[in-house]
Order: sequence, then structure tokens, then C-alpha cells
Amino acid sequence: MSSKHTINIKGEIIDLSLPKVMGIINVTPDSFFIDSRKSVVSDVLERAEQMLDDGATFLDIGGYSSRPGAEDISVEEELKRVIDPIGVLVKRFPEAIISIDTFRSEVARKAIDAGASMVNDISGGQLDTSMLVSIAEMNIPYIAMHMRGTPQTMKNLTDYEDPLNEIVKYLSSVIYDCNRLGIKDVIIDPGFGFAKTAEQSFEILSKLDHFHRLDKPILVGLSRKSMIYRTLNLTAEEALNGTSVLNSIALLKGASILRVHDVKEAAEAIKLISKLS
Repeated sequence: MSSKHTINIKGEIIDLSLPKVMGIINVTPDSFFIDSRKSVVSDVLERAEQMLDDGATFLDIGGYSSRPGAEDISVEEELKRVIDPIGVLVKRFPEAIISIDTFRSEVARKAIDAGASMVNDISGGQLDTSMLVSIAEMNIPYIAMHMRGTPQTMKNLTDYEDPLNEIVKYLSSVIYDCNRLGIKDVIIDPGFGFAKTAEQSFEILSKLDHFHRLDKPILVGLSRKSMIYRTLNLTAEEALNGTSVLNSIALLKGASILRVHDVKEAAEAIKLISKLS
């Protein structure tokens, strides 16, 4: 099970010693998993309510599709997609912890102003040099993921000599920069599928416990990814069982947060595996 970590969300201490679930809500027209595409506010509210009822602690709202080769959109378009849904979610579900999935500091700032509580950055601060300074100024938790390049180029950037150690070194550098700026709550994400082949992603999962040397909570995002459905010769829509299997392995290796499309199944995995300790 996960390490004994906590994070501070607006003065509330969230204990991650029992892993938590982060539900994915993509307000994009081109997310790789069709059922996660929610662009109408009423649809967002309905999905959020179901996720919270199913046991989600966090809701991760994203307006920029990060699937390989996704279209690059403007800051203005990203803001247009995410700000209104965040405001409505906070008003309807004040107890919900909203994460903004963005690598742009301007989007992060305006999302926090709208009611989000934390930032999930696929680039670990590498695509916007103002991001970490913004996080420090806002005094909020920060999820730093490992990726090379951009969503448009990452699939061509999978050449590593030693994937595990290179990713650990990368995240260690991000943590150092966060510490230097006074960012207190940092969560790390190895970035399954981001500038990684399926084989590399499976290797990282098999050695996930090595990331504990960084002494930070680990977020795992495996939900319905191509490493699952291509291995099983399925589609993303058919990859729920495979997701549950790999999420269970991640939990056994110490994951603190499961970022998923299917909250109920992830929460069940956590409950069952917690009985082993």
C-alpha cells in the first residue's frame, strides 16, 4: 500500500496512507476515451456527481487533450473549456477537490481563481517556465509528471538508456526546484505512456516501488491506456478489466492516488487491497 504521506488542500489535511481516487473529466472533443469527453456543463455535473458517489476524492478537469498527436490549442480555447465547468462544480459540490490538468501557468492561475485546489502538470514545469513560480505563489499542491517533448512529439522521444533511473532523476530535479521555491506538497507521476513505449511503461510499473526513494506520494495514471488495450488486442472501451489489474499492481507497489475514468472499480481495488495490510 502507499507510503504515509499527507497533502494540505486549503487547510484540510488529506491522508494518503489509504490511497485515494482521482476521477478524470475531460472537457475536450478529442480525448482518446470517448466516455470521458464531457463538454456540456450538465454532463460534467452528472459525471462528477457519479464519481463522487463512487468514491472519488479528487476530480481532475482537463481542457487540453494530451493523447499522442493531439491538436495544440490556444490558451484562450483551453480557458474557455475549463473555467465555467470548474465554477459550476465548486458551487454544486463544495466538498469536492478540483484539480486542473494543465501545463500552462495562466490556465492554472485562472482555474485556481475559479475554485480549483491543485494543479496536475503533465510536463513537470518544463513547458511553461512560469508554472513552478505560480504554484509557489498560490501555495497549492502540485502533481509533477514525467514527459519528454509535447503531446505532439512525445511518441518519437522514447529512446532511453535506462528508463527508470532517467525518470527518477528527472522527477528528483523537479522536486529540487519545488523545494527551492517553497512548494510544500508535491505528488509525482511517472507518466505511463508519455514518451514511453508499452514495454517501458510495464518496466516502470514493475519497479514502481523504486520511486519511493523520492519520498513523495505517487500518482498512477494507467486508466484504459494503449499499453493495456493494445497488449490485449482490445479497444479503450474494453480496457476496464485490464485497468483494474494494473491498478491493483500499482497499489501493491505503493501508489497513493489512482487517476481513472472508472472510479467505482478503482475504489473497490483500494478497499480490497487495503485488507492485505
